Amino acid sequence: MTDNERTTCTALAGLLRAAALLALWGFALTCIAALVLALTLRSLSNTSAMAFGAVVILGALERYFAFRLRFDEALFDGLARGTVASLGALDKALSSLGLREAPQQQQQQAPRALDDRVQGTRQLMQRHAIVVACQSAMFLLALMTQDLS
Repeated sequence: MTDNERTTCTALAGLLRAAALLALWGFALTCIAALVLALTLRSLSNTSAMAFGAVVILGALERYFAFRLRFDEALFDGLARGTVASLGALDKALSSLGLREAPQQQQQQAPRALDDRVQGTRQLMQRHAIVVACQSAMFLLALMTQDLS
């Protein structure tokens, strides 16, 4: 890997570490909504209960994205620090763990380009942010439709 590629990996790993705050926010919304539903479901309005339920359901998707982003953070950090020797070695390790489709014996595939990996991780970050934004909107809707009497 070149110095520019290692720098890109370092920058992306740093961005992923910063995005962990968003994952914490999504997890907090999920926990609060689940707690509210567990304690006060019978006294909530239908709209409020459904909105809190949507926050919990979206929380499952948010946790998946947060897990994947945390995993990608470790991989890009390893690439940046040189603990992962090359992109080909990374692909081979992911294949042996069952996390990537193994190349066929007759046709050895070239390792996926770093730009493709960076683009995929950035798309994953965007999707995670969208899910957390939807969670926040549903949580706000639940609070606004709650009967306070």
